[in-house]
This record gives sequence, C-alpha cells and structure tokens, in this order.
Amino acid sequence: MKNTLLAVTALAASLVLSACSTTSGGTGSGNVRGTRKPVAFTWQSTDSTSGDITATYANGKVFKGAYFQITRDTRVDRLDPLWAGWSTPYQRTGWRYWDRAEEREFKKAYNGRVLANLRSDAGDHMRCHFTLLTPTRGMAGGGKGRCQLSETGQEINAEFPRQS
Repeated sequence: MKNTLLAVTALAASLVLSACSTTSGGTGSGNVRGTRKPVAFTWQSTDSTSGDITATYANGKVFKGAYFQITRDTRVDRLDPLWAGWSTPYQRTGWRYWDRAEEREFKKAYNGRVLANLRSDAGDHMRCHFTLLTPTRGMAGGGKGRCQLSETGQEINAEFPRQS
C-alpha cells in the first residue's frame, strides 16, 4: 500500500511538472534553390521565441542548431550563437538577410522574424531567416524563408505550415 501511494504521488507530481513546461514542435519542407533537391525541417520549442531546429537532406546530411525569434524584447547579446562559423556580428556577412547596421535597427528590422544557425557533424554551417505568418504564436504560427550553406553559398527555400 505504501509503495502504491508513493508511485501515485510521483506520477501526479510528474504530471503537474510536465503541465508547467509545454513543448511544441512541428515540421517544414524546403528545396535547394534552382533544384528539386528536398530538405526536411523539424523544430522543437519550450517557449514561443526560441528552440532547436534540424534540417535533413535527402542524402542524409543533417544540420542542427538553435533558432531565435526576434521580438521587441530581444537582447542582441542573446543572439551571439547565430554568428558561430560565420563573420562576427559586427562585420558585413555578404548575405542580405544577415547584414546589420546598429543594434536598434537590427531589432526593428527583424521583429517577428526567426533566425537560426545550424551545424553539420562535418562542421559546415547553415544560416536561416524565416518570416512568421503569425508572430504571436512563434514557429507554431507558420512561416517561410531561406537558408544558406557556408561551404557552397547555396540557398534553400523553406516553408513551415501553421500548427493547429
């Protein structure tokens, strides 16, 4: 009886804790620009403004990393991981979605957008820029955008459907 009571109490506690931290996730699809080569995307988040994203090519190459939704409350120093493997954030990077002048203008221009920097096991990088359809819902609100590979400069078109 004592063991059953402990088990029920532990189960109830884990249900309460899991109810406090909700995890959402979804999928997206894309293709290498100018080709029909598909790229599958998946994302997971425990809040509405950041999470993890994975891009998988049909040949099995995988890129993984963090994404950040830019909001009026975003602090630029929180975005440092976005420049790993690329130029520093204060240098022009040669890709129209990542050039920035000053921090205030950057936040204003990118408000309601998602930026991500993914890495493959081989050390190659993929940077992404998505425009959200419903920014208040984060990635769950759907969106579309582009990614770029560090080794070739190729771009990937990507779309994320709204989650119900």
